[in-house]
This record gives sequence, structure tokens and C-alpha cells, in this order.
Amino acid sequence: RNYLKKKKLPRNRYNQIANYVVMQSEINIAIGDSSPAEYFQALCNQCETGKTCYGNIVDIDQLNSNLTEHCIPKGIYGAGIEDYDRFLRERRSLMSAKIRDYYKML
Repeated sequence: RNYLKKKKLPRNRYNQIANYVVMQSEINIAIGDSSPAEYFQALCNQCETGKTCYGNIVDIDQLNSNLTEHCIPKGIYGAGIEDYDRFLRERRSLMSAKIRDYYKML
């Protein structure tokens, strides 16, 4: 959110459900106003070196699984402000599919 604020996006553009992810407050604070490209590169480095900066994930398969579980599109690595609308569309689609599949299991 802070990254999008810094890029001067209006509140109604960043304050929406498809832009929210549940995470530990320590991770959110550490990310601050970094771009997705910056913090996902740091996460990939974390998986390569085992030296943590955001949470405890140190395996790329575990990272990818975590992103899938949270309906984060695969193209998030390297994403910038120009990718935000595509990110929202893809994430909304992933979220709705997850909800649909859950209800079909009931």
C-alpha cells in the first residue's frame, strides 16, 4: 500500500480487497514502501542464501506454494507500478476461483 501511495495512486485504487495480503506485521513493516520487484528479489535471494529478511521461507518451492495459497499471480516477480492493474485482474480471478472451488467441496 505504501508503495502505491508513494506512486500517487488514489486511495480507491490501492484500498481494495485484491491488494490485501495477510502477513505478519514485522514483514509488512520491513517491506515498507518497497516495490514488489524489490521485495520479491529479496525473497528470492533469501531462498538462495538462507539468510532471512522477510519471514522464514528459505525454499523457492515453499515460496511459490505460499504465493499460490494466497492467490498471488505467478508474474509478481519483477512487477512494478505499470503491472498493478494486471495484478489486480489476475488476483481477483485467482481469488474467485479459490472461493468457488471451496464451496464446491462443501
